[in-house]
Amino acid sequence: MEIYLHVPYCRQKCRYCDFASFPHAESTQRAYVDAVLTEAASQAAKLPHSIMETAYLGGGTPSILPPELLTRLLEGVAAHFPLAPGAEFTSEANPGTLTHEWLNAALNCGINRLSMGMQAAQPALLKMLGRIHDFTQVQQSVELARHAGFQHISLDLMFGLPGQTVSMWRETLEKALSLNPEHLSCYGLIPEEGTPLYRDLQTGQLTLPDEDDERRMYDLTLDLLAQSGFRQYEISNFARPGCECRHNIGYWQQVPYIGLGVSAASYLPAKNGMIRLTNPRTLPAYLRMVQSQDDSLREREFVSKTDGRFETLMLRLRMTCGVSESEFQGRHGVSLDALYGEKLRKFEHEGLLQHKTDRWSLTRRGMDVQNAILVELMDD
Repeated sequence: MEIYLHVPYCRQKCRYCDFASFPHAESTQRAYVDAVLTEAASQAAKLPHSIMETAYLGGGTPSILPPELLTRLLEGVAAHFPLAPGAEFTSEANPGTLTHEWLNAALNCGINRLSMGMQAAQPALLKMLGRIHDFTQVQQSVELARHAGFQHISLDLMFGLPGQTVSMWRETLEKALSLNPEHLSCYGLIPEEGTPLYRDLQTGQLTLPDEDDERRMYDLTLDLLAQSGFRQYEISNFARPGCECRHNIGYWQQVPYIGLGVSAASYLPAKNGMIRLTNPRTLPAYLRMVQSQDDSLREREFVSKTDGRFETLMLRLRMTCGVSESEFQGRHGVSLDALYGEKLRKFEHEGLLQHKTDRWSLTRRGMDVQNAILVELMDD
């Protein structure tokens, strides 16, 4: 089982962000941490003796929590949901917010992996995104984390940005590589409705690169990172050998997980399937849910056995190792070929899927049209 903890506070909300995050407000942070600990106790009573194989502290910006509150949060949650020996524990962090004190508190609480949002190397792109840092602060934050003792650092990067060229993306990749991270996540921008960035695109104030340039950026990512010793293990994720993010792999392999905090989701076994529970997205609504112990305030989505089969296919095809026929059969009691064989072979003939031993995976061309492939498979 895995656990996710959400810290919803940011110094400044990024212009592309649709996650549940709010302006930095020290006055509410202690009440929020207390609420998360109350929720943890309540959930632990329903899931006794649960040991966490991985943990993830996300946001928002967890690195702006005061060290004493970070310690109170993590020690309190661990009392209810202890980590297994050797567990991976990731925290997100934003460049420009890290301090010696925060890093030491994080290490003392078991965090052993940092994921930093670098996003781009160019000041103009960072300003357009609403980021509060520059590349110099990324360098300083990585150095600070290394000095504190962190041996696993991941950087998040974004391509397909308004005003971004292929050469700018190359510079971003090269500067990220110069920091010697163990892991890189390279995401194509998806403009989210309701964000300032989306509005600027709708009004024509900003323009996205064309599809050919975005494809060149992705091709450059594959080539440059492979040359630099990184292995692609998922459409957007690359790691040095043995440094893959175990927590995210758990998501893609449908490992059950618990989510604590504003907007956090849980994925738990239920009769004849699984259930996905999502906490309220606003702080007042979340605090009301915790104080009233009213589970009906969570969004509930039942994942039937049929839905679960498609999710297995969809999530495994994100990974370069693909979906195993024998694992699919063992998990669902029905063969992959019986459900999807005809369409899988069609996509293989079209050069979009490949079949090796008992595994189906996307080809390089298939990665470009993954969503279209899944839409057609969903019809089954």
